[in-house]
Amino acid sequence: MPTDPTLAFDALEIAERLGASMALGAVIGLDREWRDRPAGLRTHILVALASALFTILSFELFETAQQASSHARADPIRVVEAVLTGVAFLGAGTIIRASRRLEGVTTGASIWLVGAVGIACGGGFYELALIGTAMAVLVLTGLGMVERRVGPKRRRREQKERDAEGG
Repeated sequence: MPTDPTLAFDALEIAERLGASMALGAVIGLDREWRDRPAGLRTHILVALASALFTILSFELFETAQQASSHARADPIRVVEAVLTGVAFLGAGTIIRASRRLEGVTTGASIWLVGAVGIACGGGFYELALIGTAMAVLVLTGLGMVERRVGPKRRRREQKERDAEGG
């Protein structure tokens, strides 16, 4: 394997992919920030950026392996699997159990989604990343409004259940 591999992508393409992942991660992270959740703007940006960087790196490693030997076997999908496993671990870390409720599940899901957006940007699939981001914003903001209307009834019911248990 060469000691100084040449990049398959030029620096401008890499910057474009990483920049897109940061911008789209920020769009999703803003919702979590506005709602004062534990994983906010910076966390979502960093997860998207890391995911994109790992994806680009997997392409680069694949290309380097192919250049080193025509018989080389490399599987860039393994890097994507590893990234998603790490991102899922981070997302799970935002979920806590408070009494009978789980908190942070939406933030955990948004971190997982941002990982996918980062992978899409790292792979150069900007349209896919943009559509995923738009749908995430729709779910986080649009359905958030629905939850706020329905939520007070659910919270009153949960409070009655806690009162009945003596808690």
